[in-house]
Amino acid sequence: MRYGSALREQIRTPGTTPLVGIYDMYSASVAARHYDGFFVSGFGFAASHYGLPDIGFIAWPDMVAFVERLRLAFPAHHLLVDIDDGYVDPEVACHVVQRLERAGASGVILEDQQRPRRCGHADGKRVLPLAEYLEKLNLVLESRQDLVVVARTDATEEDILRRAQALAETDADVVLVDGVRDVEWIRRIRKVIDDKPLLFNQIAGGRSPRLSLSELTDLECQVAIYSTPCLFAAHAAIDTALSELKQADGRLPEFSPGTSVGVRASTALLEKNISRHHPSGLRTV
Repeated sequence: MRYGSALREQIRTPGTTPLVGIYDMYSASVAARHYDGFFVSGFGFAASHYGLPDIGFIAWPDMVAFVERLRLAFPAHHLLVDIDDGYVDPEVACHVVQRLERAGASGVILEDQQRPRRCGHADGKRVLPLAEYLEKLNLVLESRQDLVVVARTDATEEDILRRAQALAETDADVVLVDGVRDVEWIRRIRKVIDDKPLLFNQIAGGRSPRLSLSELTDLECQVAIYSTPCLFAAHAAIDTALSELKQADGRLPEFSPGTSVGVRASTALLEKNISRHHPSGLRTV
């Protein structure tokens, strides 16, 4: 199953490919009804799996196990996986990339942050010396077979263009400059990376502007990841539902079969993930 090739082919098609951030199997089950590509967000996974912020707590075996479960349930979806800095050590990064590829990942994002790391849209980020990151990146590229590799920089504005150009000159499939503050910076990055595909990351409340897929297509961004729409929507919905339950003295709201989610709708959604119900021969390119 050449999942990397399938994603690589999708990236080459006209328009901007959206990959929606999911944080657990249930959010993925709902998102699968709307989009055919997932972004396995480090922010979302750290929040859901550990209840901790995205500052380096993720253990790579947990991420690999999550991707294995995703692939079994969603055999036809693109899975782009956030592996942060490759879990510090270059040898670990290469091992994780190989494990993820065997588990069915379509691609990974490898960043150039220095520990202690931060969310890409947070303050206080520091980056590795460029030569040190490029050495790690090139080892990862040599370790993959078909996997798409996104080279990500978290550089400040003084160093963005130099780093973006250096990343574009590697064999990485896509370049990501995280936390881009405005459209003019996207245009400048697009110019220095030549014809290398460009990825844009959007997160609610983050540094980057809110842009539509049509706008991103006009800016020649081939991929857009949405890190946290499911996570933040769940946060708001759970908080509202439990506040209303408390106000109602513990009485559940009236159930409406046409609009409410109950045990039957939830079970029907999850039954679609049972692997024996999936047609064979998906994503064999």
